[in-house]
Amino acid sequence: MSNSTPFQFPPTYSFPPFFTPQPNSTTRLSQLQKWSLLIQSWCRHHRTYRLSLIEAIESPLFHNSTLRKRITLSEARNILDWMAESEEKGGGGRRAEWIDGANKTIAWVWWRRPEEWAGILADWIENTGQKNVVFTVYELVEGEATMSQEWHGMDVDVMMKSLNVLVKRGKAQIFGNEGQEGVKFF
Repeated sequence: MSNSTPFQFPPTYSFPPFFTPQPNSTTRLSQLQKWSLLIQSWCRHHRTYRLSLIEAIESPLFHNSTLRKRITLSEARNILDWMAESEEKGGGGRRAEWIDGANKTIAWVWWRRPEEWAGILADWIENTGQKNVVFTVYELVEGEATMSQEWHGMDVDVMMKSLNVLVKRGKAQIFGNEGQEGVKFF
């Protein structure tokens, strides 16, 4: 489910040095922060949870055709590596997570982390009076009751990660077989 309005790139996207790794550590940190925000915004706008770097380096996200500048696959990996690190380790606050391990070609991009989605889900359950109600995961992701919610159409794996946060917090229980899970909220 993609947004029909065109994506608005930030001003730095039109600045050629933005596409070249900066040697100065302070400038590099600023560059990584800007790339992280851009990637998160792009993914949020396009309702993308999994980012394939192989596809993304050919897309406008990493390729500014007006400037004829692009990010290399290696640099895209460096940016996502930084996004995946915790802030305590000098990284981007766990806003990305590699899906395919050492290959580093596909990553989750967390414009909202599973913990944040869990909070939004819990608030919705509370605000709509649906505690002790059983939902299928499909209903939560694709159902009519959630059409106005930001998570509607979410990648099922992201929904499961978010629901598992609520399970760990004692606010939900997941049951059923893979692909046919149900969830009850407390």
